[in-house]
Amino acid sequence: MGSEYVVEMNHVTKRFPGVVALHDMHIDVKAGEILGLIGENGAGKSTLIKVLTGVHEADEGEILVEGKPCKFKNPNDSSSVGIACVYQELNTEPLLSVTDNIFINKWLKKKNGLLDYPTMHRKTKEVMRSLGQEIDPTLPAGSFGMGIQQMMEIAKAVLIDAKMIIMDEPTSSLGEKEVAQLMETCRDLKKKGIGIIFVSHKLEELFELCDRVTVIRDGEFIETRDTNRWDNDSLIRAMVGRSLDNQFPKEYGVRSKEPMLKVEHLNEEGVLQDISFEAYGGEILGFSGLVGAGRTETMRAIFGADKITSGKIYIKGKEVEIKSPRDAIRNGIAFLTEDRKGQGLVLSESIANNMILASFSKFARGLFLDEKKISESGEQNVKDLSIKATSLDEAVVQLSGGNQQKVVIGKWVNTDADIYIFDESTRGIDVGAKVEV
Repeated sequence: MGSEYVVEMNHVTKRFPGVVALHDMHIDVKAGEILGLIGENGAGKSTLIKVLTGVHEADEGEILVEGKPCKFKNPNDSSSVGIACVYQELNTEPLLSVTDNIFINKWLKKKNGLLDYPTMHRKTKEVMRSLGQEIDPTLPAGSFGMGIQQMMEIAKAVLIDAKMIIMDEPTSSLGEKEVAQLMETCRDLKKKGIGIIFVSHKLEELFELCDRVTVIRDGEFIETRDTNRWDNDSLIRAMVGRSLDNQFPKEYGVRSKEPMLKVEHLNEEGVLQDISFEAYGGEILGFSGLVGAGRTETMRAIFGADKITSGKIYIKGKEVEIKSPRDAIRNGIAFLTEDRKGQGLVLSESIANNMILASFSKFARGLFLDEKKISESGEQNVKDLSIKATSLDEAVVQLSGGNQQKVVIGKWVNTDADIYIFDESTRGIDVGAKVEV
């Protein structure tokens, strides 16, 4: 090997209309190394990943693989030299078998041209076993949990003999046991000489797993250090450009004398049993429990997204009947779901259009929408929530995770709700954005 680095990115710049997404970017990964990559939402991590995987072509600079210059004009160029990525949004096709998912577009065929399923099933079992999973490769991928589906994505990388694997926020949807299994898998891949870029906002994961950590900010390289030369404060300071003296700021309101929301003996057949609690105006009530304990299900039931079999809900002392999300909104309840992309936003639509999704009537003028009012409200939300965007017309899909979450918050702020339910509201966003949320 001509270089100790399996992949190097030197002086790379990537521009989009009106935006320099990456400027003079530098990153390098050694064979058999786990490199942590961290930066605020909007720092350029997604663009960096897309340049390395051939989704975007760099405008300036060079990419070296094992010391040799490479040009990536499409994902095939990148994968052909051994670069793979396990994206935060998994590419699993739930109705296809595990084997079909792993070999899709890379089918093994017999001499007669037919697909060689016996060989593909065998190889699937072997590669999944090497990743610590004993599964039936003929079963639909959707019959397995997120952790195993993620292993399927890693298996694809292993089967193309990847020299480097990018893990993009790989633990964001995993439970504690699945995270432990993933980390063990990363260590095993490292032992085999595979380089890994591990993208995460969870500092404890970087300290536990990574050999070095690279920080980027505003599309530029800031610093790379051995992990043992970073601590929480220095890493956050490098990432956001300032110290966060209070990561959990508290603004104490005046607690109401009577409950704003009261839930009594809530039941949902086979899901929830005898749930009761009270939430007061001017307070933040935390809801905790293991994955599968019913936290999200409780909130969905209160919001009318799931049907309850029995129980009572009171708002400001008055019993209300909530059979649908529309009923909940009418009664002053807002619900920021854990899945902002699937349930909270229309990704192809603009920031302005997303912000009025839950409050059309507020912006209606006869049969039409009041565009001036929408624009004024949107500009105020962008200012109040510190949303980084080129304009209100920008498609939400172009925003970072933290800014997407702020758009969801803006959508519900426009409903003038009395009760806000935040379900995993800081998932997949950086430390600075968490403080703002």
